Amino acid sequence: MKEILEQQWHHRPEAEVIEALATTLESGLDATEVGHRSEQFGPNAITQKKGKSALTLFLLQFHQPLVYILLAAAFVTSFLKEWVDAGVIYGVVLVNAVIGFVQEAKAVKAIEALAQSLTTTATVMRGGERRQIPAAELVPGDIVLLQSGDKVPADLRLLSSRELQIDESTLTGESVPVQKQSGTQPRDTLLADRLNMAYSSTLVTYGIATGVVVATGNSTEIGRINEMIASADILATPLTKKIARFSGLLLYVILGLAAITFVVGVLRGESLINMFMAVVALAVGAIPEGLPAAVTITLAIGVSKMARRNAIIRKLPAVETLGSTTIICSDKTGTLTQNQMTVQELYAGGDSFLVSGIGYEPVGEITTGNEAVEPTQHHALHECLTAGMLCNDSVLLEVDGEWRVEGDPTEAALVVAARKGGLEREQLSAALPRLNAIPFESQHQYMATEHGSAERRIIYLKGSVESVLERSSHALSRAGELMPLEPDDCHRAAAEIAGKGLRVLAFARKERINPTADLSHDDVTEGMTFLGLQGMIDPPRPEAVAAVRVCQGAGIEVKMITGDHVITATAIARQIGLIGGTGDAGQLLALNGRDIEALSDEELITVVRQNAVFARVAPEQKLRLVVALQATGNVVAMTGDGVNDAPALRQADIGVAMGITGTEVAKEAADMLLTDDNFSSIEAAVEEGRGVYDNLVKFITWTLPTNLGEGLVILAAVFAGVPLPITPVQILWINMTTAVLLGLMLAFEPKEPGIMSRPPLDPRQPLLTRELVTRICLVGFLLLVGSFGIFEWELRRGSSLEAARTCATNIFVFGEMFYLFNCRSLRHTMFRIGLFSNRWVLAGVSLMLLLQLLFTYLPVMNTAFGSQPIGWLQWGLIISASLIVYIVIECEKWLRHRRSA
Repeated sequence: MKEILEQQWHHRPEAEVIEALATTLESGLDATEVGHRSEQFGPNAITQKKGKSALTLFLLQFHQPLVYILLAAAFVTSFLKEWVDAGVIYGVVLVNAVIGFVQEAKAVKAIEALAQSLTTTATVMRGGERRQIPAAELVPGDIVLLQSGDKVPADLRLLSSRELQIDESTLTGESVPVQKQSGTQPRDTLLADRLNMAYSSTLVTYGIATGVVVATGNSTEIGRINEMIASADILATPLTKKIARFSGLLLYVILGLAAITFVVGVLRGESLINMFMAVVALAVGAIPEGLPAAVTITLAIGVSKMARRNAIIRKLPAVETLGSTTIICSDKTGTLTQNQMTVQELYAGGDSFLVSGIGYEPVGEITTGNEAVEPTQHHALHECLTAGMLCNDSVLLEVDGEWRVEGDPTEAALVVAARKGGLEREQLSAALPRLNAIPFESQHQYMATEHGSAERRIIYLKGSVESVLERSSHALSRAGELMPLEPDDCHRAAAEIAGKGLRVLAFARKERINPTADLSHDDVTEGMTFLGLQGMIDPPRPEAVAAVRVCQGAGIEVKMITGDHVITATAIARQIGLIGGTGDAGQLLALNGRDIEALSDEELITVVRQNAVFARVAPEQKLRLVVALQATGNVVAMTGDGVNDAPALRQADIGVAMGITGTEVAKEAADMLLTDDNFSSIEAAVEEGRGVYDNLVKFITWTLPTNLGEGLVILAAVFAGVPLPITPVQILWINMTTAVLLGLMLAFEPKEPGIMSRPPLDPRQPLLTRELVTRICLVGFLLLVGSFGIFEWELRRGSSLEAARTCATNIFVFGEMFYLFNCRSLRHTMFRIGLFSNRWVLAGVSLMLLLQLLFTYLPVMNTAFGSQPIGWLQWGLIISASLIVYIVIECEKWLRHRRSA
């Protein structure tokens, strides 16, 4: 019987479903059968995947080439008994490991949050009795009773229902509750359109129903999502990939140079101890000890900046990934749109009207032909708005200056439209108090309310265009008189409004004189007076429209992936600018879930680049879309808020969850949360991410020439057979102090102008371009010439070895100091970006200058680092050599700019 969980049930008749599950509607399963099925199918709970142990996760943080290099540096400094420096390096390694461990451990919480989303109890029929049991005890074949407020405890095939509405937004992305009903549906019906199914973890918002359990635990739709979350790949970020490649290369280069140095020195007759010290100096000099700390701190500063722009980063590398993003896949409802239904068009008395304003704030006006209309001067329009206000169960409230709605979003839009027309609910309700109502039922497709007094009553009707027109015999004119009803004109107006993606409702009224009975369906079967149409939509956020334009200008493609209908999605996409009036050249307007399902993985890779809108998309299809985009080398950011979005959020290079409307599952699977659920915050985060990436590249471009120069100086000394110009301890002093006081100041560098006018970085582009590698080699060579030259010059003048080494050390420090100003911009001079735009750099330079004076003149430092005071002549040479570095690099920038112009 276990194969029943793999079946599709929506296309099978109720009697066949009950027979296949060997149950009965009246009495359900007996205790014996429940016991057998519990053993066979297990508990109705999501199985937790067994992952790596905490210790394994922690130890894996050290399994990186860069960490190997740092541990080697720490070992070397420990060997030299430089315990402070060794402690600092070990501390850097440990902090990075802890951060990585914490972030990775958080990622697996998505499945835990998903497991907790199951309900705790369910109402069932067992052995002919109605019982309430823990949801985990449900088995296939159980008869479950649902009512308003329940969370659906398992996947159910509905057997009967009355006015049932279920909020499936967390599963399908549908923005409004879905009207459910029993009956059969075609086999190829999409998940979001299966009206005779109720899915685990969705919420009953209205009505009652009876259903039979067809899937439990991992076999439910939410269980399948859990499987996809667990199987989705967690991709390395562009930065981590590039640093891993760079670190691996650097490891082999250091080992190779150390071996060559040792062999050459021994062949030249140097002692093994001296060559061992030379190799140690070379290794320490070539290792960029400050790089991991700089990366972590720069990313952390980016996190702080993004938080101020409504983007909370959960995983540090996501900061840089945003800057490399090439495609943003965004949900529609609430992210690109207001998530507040708004009436935008009206049709009454044969005239068409536009309504300004967006969202629930009742500010706007009604116009026709660019002229404002006073509803009291147009009776049909006034009555149409009145019907929308009174035939309504939703309430509009202002709380702390913010407009909110209690009730259905569609009805809220009607209330707001009436308020914009000058109508007040209190006054209307006082004049026409509600007496009776017929609630909306899916089989009738309308709602009716009765207002007035015992002697004279008015019925207002609201519903689908077809249901209202077939009950209407005439229409109301603008002068308030009855006129012949023209159904064709009404259908044409409705089709024109619906063609723009708006949801259309029709309105009618009827008077009852001296009624003898309560309001019934018979009272609205005929004789209604047609009042008009109201068309509404969840409108785009104005700031989202601007943000999409900025992203497109930055070379970032924006795609909409939604569970909503194709027409609505296409209309919003056109307003936002994702597609043109009739589609871009060679580009389809939209694909729906059925289109995607029919495509192979290879076909999808081609088609996904040609389309900007994907509607009625199922969870596994969102995952397929992300994988298809990544297959062509794109860095994909994916937004989402529901349980159905979690697998795609986890698979994407950066998952972006909604902080306000997002489920815990989505938040746990994401790398970033938006505190305002606004697409414009993604654009702001991308901008900050690009700034962070720029600053990281600036730091790496700044720090590597020092390591290169130090390594070359050691090599030159070994090959020339002279004492080392700088000792291992002095090298550590240079690397650690300058990295903290100079290099890290680049993390505070403000974003350069035009940062969002550049195309996104090619993910395949190396961390350092050929231009930057050339610059690094040039600066490294200048430091070699300057330090080795002044070292040899001092020795020939008769200065002590300590004084010569002090001069060489200062060449490196002051050369880095001047080169720091070159690196504030990799393209422009520091004067163009503003000499004082980063005061942290000036503060760092001042502190470094003070430390270097202490290094040179303080006796304690002389003893610790083997330095010695030097005179004005030496300082003049040091400053001159360092200034040459700055001038040469500025000339190199100018030549490159001139060549590219």
